[in-house]
Amino acid sequence: MENSKKNNTIYPKVTFLETMGYIWKGVGKNKSLLFTTVILLGVGSAIGVVTPVYYKKFFDILSSGGDKVVLVPSLVHQITIILIIQAVAWVFWRIGSLTNVSFQANTMANLRRQAYGILMKHSYGFFTNNFTGSLVQRVGRYARAFEKLSDRFTWDVVPLAVRLVGIFIVTYTINPKLTAIIFAWTFTYMLVSYFYSNWRLKYDIQMAEADSHTTAVLADTITNQNNIELFSRYPDEVKNFENVTEDQRKITVKGWNIHMGLDAIQAFFAFVIEFAVFYLAIIYWQTGFLTVGSFVLIQLYIVGLSGQLWNFARIVRDFYQGYADSKEMIEIMQLPYEIKDTPIAKDVDITEGKITFQNVNYAFNETRSVLDNLNVEIEAGEKVALVGASGAGKTTFIRLILRFYDVTSGHIQIDGNDIQHITLDSLRENVSLVPQDPLLFHRTIKENIRYGRPNATDKEVERAAQLAHCSEFIDVLPNRYDTYVGERGIKLSGGERQRVAIARAILKNAPILILDEATSSLDSHSESLIQDALDTLMKGKTTIVIAHRLSTIRKMDRIIVLEEGKVLEEGSHATLIKKEGSLYRKLWDLQAGGFLK
Repeated sequence: MENSKKNNTIYPKVTFLETMGYIWKGVGKNKSLLFTTVILLGVGSAIGVVTPVYYKKFFDILSSGGDKVVLVPSLVHQITIILIIQAVAWVFWRIGSLTNVSFQANTMANLRRQAYGILMKHSYGFFTNNFTGSLVQRVGRYARAFEKLSDRFTWDVVPLAVRLVGIFIVTYTINPKLTAIIFAWTFTYMLVSYFYSNWRLKYDIQMAEADSHTTAVLADTITNQNNIELFSRYPDEVKNFENVTEDQRKITVKGWNIHMGLDAIQAFFAFVIEFAVFYLAIIYWQTGFLTVGSFVLIQLYIVGLSGQLWNFARIVRDFYQGYADSKEMIEIMQLPYEIKDTPIAKDVDITEGKITFQNVNYAFNETRSVLDNLNVEIEAGEKVALVGASGAGKTTFIRLILRFYDVTSGHIQIDGNDIQHITLDSLRENVSLVPQDPLLFHRTIKENIRYGRPNATDKEVERAAQLAHCSEFIDVLPNRYDTYVGERGIKLSGGERQRVAIARAILKNAPILILDEATSSLDSHSESLIQDALDTLMKGKTTIVIAHRLSTIRKMDRIIVLEEGKVLEEGSHATLIKKEGSLYRKLWDLQAGGFLK
C-alpha cells in the first residue's frame, strides 16, 4: 500500500472505494431511510418524464386546426391531467425531501462519532505531531463531505438515471433515430465529463490540503497570540500567513480555471446536440413523421436533459471533491494505533503499586536516545523524586509508565505485571498524574474536578477542592463551583489550574501518584498550603515526583538523579547533600540551598 507523509506521520494511501466503504459504515441503521428517499425521489422523477407527453398532446390538439369551441374542453382536460401529475410528483418530492433530511442528519452525526471515536484513541505522540485546528477541521470536513455526496446522489444521480431511461423509452416510441442521437450524445457527454473530472482530481486534493494547512497555521498562531505580542513578532507572523494564503490562492486559481475548462466543453456539447436534434426533427416534420407536439416534447426533454447532464460534471466533481475532503480523516482512521492493547492484555486491579524498570531503553528515533538500559525499582508506597537537567529523561520516565510511549526494549512492571499486558484503561485508572501545565476543559470547575471520579458526589468534589485549597479562589467567584473556566482553563491563573488538577487527583485517589512539577506555578504561600494537601494525598501511595525546585522533594524517601537517560546517583536528600562532587549537591547549591535551609 502506498503511503503519504505529513507532519512526521506516515499515513496509508486511501482509495476512493475505501472512502465510500467508511462512509457506508457510517450510514449504519439509516439504510432504510436512504432506500425510502431513493424510491420517493425516483418516482417523482419518473412522473416528471411523463408530464411532457401530455404537453405534446396539448400542442398537437392546439395545432390540429379544429373548431376552437370543440378544442377547448380537450385542452382543459390535458392541462388538468398535467396539474394532477405535477401535484402527485410534488407530493413524492416533498416526502422524499423530509426522509432525506432525517437520513443526512442522522448519518452526519454517526460519521462525526465514528471519526471522533477513532481519532481520540490515537497515542500522545500522534497528537504532538499534528495541529489541533487541522484535526478539528478534518472531522468537520468528513461529515460535510458526506452531505455533499449524499446531495449529489439523491438530487442528481437518481433523477438523472430515471430521466434518462424514461426519455429513451418515450423518444424511441416517436422516432428511434432521435433516440440513438440523444443516447450517443449523452454517452459521449458523460464519458468526457468523467475523465476530465478524474484528471483534475489531483488539483482538488491539492486545494483541500492547502485549505487544511492554512487552517492549521491560523490555529497555531491564534493559540500563540500571547507569544507573538511578547516577542513583537506580529509583522513576521503576518508575512508568514500571507505566504501561506498566497500558496492557497495560487492552487485555488489553478483548480478553478481547470473547472472552467470543463464548463466550456459542456456548453459546446449542449448547443451541438440542440442543433443536431432540431435539424433532424425539422426534416422528419417536413416529411410528416413528427408533429408540432413532438417538437415541444423534444424541446422539453433536451432542455431538461442538458441541465441535468450539466450537473453530471458537478456530480463527478463533488464525488471526487468529497473524496478529497474526507480522505484526510480516513487516513487517520486507517492509521494503525501506535499504542494499543495487546491481544493478551487484561484488566488489573493494582493494590500495591510496586514499579520496576528492567533494562529499559527508549529512543524517539535512531539519532535521539533518551533512556539507556535503565534499571529502577520503586517499592510499593515509596516516595521517589526524579532529578536531573532538562533532557535527562525524567518526563519520558513517567510517560513510559502511563504508556504514552512504548519502550524501545526492556520491560516495565507494576505489581509484577508487564504494563504491555495490562489494558490501557486499567493501567491509567490506577495512576493519577498532576502535570506541570494542566489543561482544563471549557466546563465548570465542578465538572473539571469530578473528571477524576465521575460518580463522585458534590460533597466529595468540594472536599477534594478544600484539600487542594481551591476553595480560596472558588468562594469569591460569582457562580462558585459552577463557574466556567474557559478554553484550556484560560480564565484561571496557572496556580489555580494546578490546584484544580491536584483536587482532581485527590478525588481520583489512585494507588500510584505522579507529580510533574505540581507546584511550579504557585507562590510560596500557596505552595506551603498545597504541600500539606500533597502530604495527605501521598499517604499509602507509590509516588513519583519530578521537581526542579529541590526544596519540594526533601521529604522524599529516595531521590534518583538522572543524567543522559541513566541513573547517576540515588539516595535521600540528607545523604546526597553530603556527598562531595555529587550532581545533586551542585544543583542544590545553584538553587541557593543555604537560604532554603
